[in-house]
Amino acid sequence: MITKRSLIKQIIVPMNNDNKAKFITSLSTQVTNISSTLRNIKSDMIANFVRTDQHGIIIMMNKVASLSDFQTIENYVKNIDHLDSEDMKVLHLFQSKFYPNIIGIPYLIENTNISINASMIKSILKNNHIFNNISLTSKPWVIKVLPNLNIAIIWLDIWDVQSSSKAKGLINRCFNVGSFIATICGANMQLEVSQC
Repeated sequence: MITKRSLIKQIIVPMNNDNKAKFITSLSTQVTNISSTLRNIKSDMIANFVRTDQHGIIIMMNKVASLSDFQTIENYVKNIDHLDSEDMKVLHLFQSKFYPNIIGIPYLIENTNISINASMIKSILKNNHIFNNISLTSKPWVIKVLPNLNIAIIWLDIWDVQSSSKAKGLINRCFNVGSFIATICGANMQLEVSQC
């Protein structure tokens, strides 16, 4: 049984079916070699086991990987002789979803009767430096607060890393939308399947 606690200890290695088939022919050797490679850099990380899913392989570690552990595992996997590294995608850690909302934006665009929509919000985010490293998981939701008020709440679904550093960097940040000052408010964090 895979729990939320165990999910954050996973390293996801997206690969095509051919590479996956080659990798799983020697699973126990690969697990031993990964652990040995980590010991060589004086890490206390251990690869417990490897499993597969439709996207590739998932290496289950004894704890959450540090950056140096992650890079060591990535180098090891990409240098396995019989795998085609050209067809391998970038390894990544398990990610979570973060649901911030933006307040302070009017529902109707200034001096018009046109309501703000998801594509306009995406354009605003794309053109603002504080959202440079943010990946949306779905289109933004625009909600009018009250029928008689020109105030909107914008809900975002974004991917975040295990440390929640992206979320922490956004909460309480302000930015301009026209002549208005918008504020990003915190919301719930939820573990999700890997982003592949």
